[in-house]
Amino acid sequence: MTLTSPPPQGVLLYDPDCGFCTRVAGALQQILAAGRGQAAGDATAHPTAAVIPMTEADLDALGVDAARARCEIPLVLGDGSVVWAAAAIGQALEGAKAPWSWLGRIITAPLIAPLAGRIYAWVAANRYRLPGGSESCRL
Repeated sequence: MTLTSPPPQGVLLYDPDCGFCTRVAGALQQILAAGRGQAAGDATAHPTAAVIPMTEADLDALGVDAARARCEIPLVLGDGSVVWAAAAIGQALEGAKAPWSWLGRIITAPLIAPLAGRIYAWVAANRYRLPGGSESCRL
């Protein structure tokens, strides 16, 4: 089944052809799934995003630029807006349980976000060299 609209909690889309991306997505799935156990009505809880391969989504219907999605992870929010790269991971982590939610808030903090963006860009450019990476991961 192809995803054509974002779930209310949002969805992170990853490149399944990249071994590194698949490993990171698997870790994010576990972290975010643990956050789904939060008590209903918890005012501090953020909804946790789903994590799926971008091949299982209709990128056009979701408003996601396919070429950009090969280089930067998109988070499609429930309202249809799209957040990219480090900001996407940070926002998704905000829905996890502590300490991951704290990390998400740090990544998206105004003073840290530019540095997080540069780190994300370096990791993305070198993902083929990282554990799980291969030539298919090269941008």
